[in-house]
Amino acid sequence: MPVNIAIDGPVGAGKSSISDVVAQRLHILHLDTGAMYRAFGLAMLRQGIDPLNEAEVSAYAGNVTVSVRYENGEQHTYLGGEDVTGQIRTGEVSAAASGASKWPAVRRAMVDAQRRLAATADMLIDGRDIGTNVLPDAPVKIYLTASPEVRAKRRYDQNLAAGDTTPYEQVLEALNLRDQQDMNRATDPLKQAEDAVLVDTSDLNFEESVEEILRIVERVYGK
Repeated sequence: MPVNIAIDGPVGAGKSSISDVVAQRLHILHLDTGAMYRAFGLAMLRQGIDPLNEAEVSAYAGNVTVSVRYENGEQHTYLGGEDVTGQIRTGEVSAAASGASKWPAVRRAMVDAQRRLAATADMLIDGRDIGTNVLPDAPVKIYLTASPEVRAKRRYDQNLAAGDTTPYEQVLEALNLRDQQDMNRATDPLKQAEDAVLVDTSDLNFEESVEEILRIVERVYGK
């Protein structure tokens, strides 16, 4: 059986960047499921479809092909045959992904794809419903979080580095709204799996967060 590690948590918790390093240290693949939903959100924006319109989104969902390839150990996310890895990290795409991802038709398509990938290789998967829905039998489940203020400050600093000067207060407001959407959606809401280990990184730096997760993995897999 492949090594499966599930990491869930709210927006801005550092799941993607931390999971990248953890997977590299363990010499396994990292599947960023958020990138898959973001690619779907990008498709909705390009088609002019309101992500909050379930009927329109569900009717178009079957026409969207999101796939993942690993190049030099890094995930590249494709929409159809186009590599959109560099186009899916904007606030607009994030909002579209959050809106569309609550609809059952979208989640079924993405979850099926994620499970197929996890069955083929040793893999760390991060997202918002991995331990509760995608890989409920994963031997290692981690819920990675931090306080909203800390998460917003990290996102604000990332935005500044990328030239985005959105005020911290707006970043925090958007983050809190995203948390409410993710935690209260009817289909596969964000929550900590009963058997997941809580890792709060509010007072941890990046390397300390990575080391904490590696210790948890080592206790289970001996890696």
